[in-house]
Amino acid sequence: MQKIMTDNNHTQQNLTNRFFQTGNDFLGTQYPIMCGAMTWISEPELVAAVSNSGAFGSLAAGNTPADELKKQIEATRKLTSGPFAVNLVTVAPAYREQLEMVCDLELPFIIFAGSFPNLEEIRMAKQSGARVMCFASTLSIARRMIRYGADAIILEGMEAGGHVGHVSLTVLLQQVLFELEDIPVFVAGGIASGKMGAHLLLMGASGVQMGTRFVLAEECKAHPEFKQKFRKANARNAVATPQYDSRLPVVAVRALSNKGMEDFRKLQLDLIHKLDQDEVTRENAQEEVERFWMGALRQAVQDGDIDHGSLMAGQSVGLVHEESSVQEIINNFVREAEEELQRVKSQFRP
Repeated sequence: MQKIMTDNNHTQQNLTNRFFQTGNDFLGTQYPIMCGAMTWISEPELVAAVSNSGAFGSLAAGNTPADELKKQIEATRKLTSGPFAVNLVTVAPAYREQLEMVCDLELPFIIFAGSFPNLEEIRMAKQSGARVMCFASTLSIARRMIRYGADAIILEGMEAGGHVGHVSLTVLLQQVLFELEDIPVFVAGGIASGKMGAHLLLMGASGVQMGTRFVLAEECKAHPEFKQKFRKANARNAVATPQYDSRLPVVAVRALSNKGMEDFRKLQLDLIHKLDQDEVTRENAQEEVERFWMGALRQAVQDGDIDHGSLMAGQSVGLVHEESSVQEIINNFVREAEEELQRVKSQFRP
């Protein structure tokens, strides 16, 4: 799309080309739109569909055994020649084996998620030839990740689904995005429209990441019951789990409220009791928490157990009610972004 509609008989320059350039140059894409990595959802077919549409897919490693993850990477490579990343969850029990394996494969992009990688882990990724992207929930963490060698930052607000921080995107934009220079920053959390994306680009974002929006992509293989819950949900149905004890510093998880959320609350209380009785170590307790979420998410996504499974969703679920192809999602986002940028530009004309 090189030109758009004319206005007063003068051809207008496509503004998205200008605002997309930094993100596109970094990602090697046509559109700097990232599909967030969602365990059991961001599998080869969806990742390839996103990359083949000119955007950027992220393969979710979750707690997949390293040998199985390798097969998924190879399958994705067969389905697309476009760029994509492997998203590693640093708190997953299989994380270290996954990291060593993806470094051996010399992937072009590695994303660290869940918590924050250490200096050695980022060096490993970079020495393999990968560009490294890290999440950051504060300015100090962002600067630490940059100091360790991160090539780009993903700034995600608590509105997002899955593992989230505790600060809203509107605050993070002011605390982090406005303060960082000379490094691409991709913004995530509660984004479902190109109109919103346009304003984030105007604020200085290099691109955006959406997860929840792609659950209702036709190429997403999630169970029909799982998708149906997303269609009917509103924003307030997506709630974050609490933390009951600092000795069990679980990362909050945002999901649609159901019996599975109650099961997790009971699990936390049981683990805290075991910590009191020295029946489990803190590390083992945290691993048990992660195993719960991986299993519960699989129950919902693959088996359709929408009562006890985990329905991880961002608050943008209230903005998405129709299933579309990945290409349609990307095209609509770009069209909306262009229209909004042109509208804003018109406000400054004499």
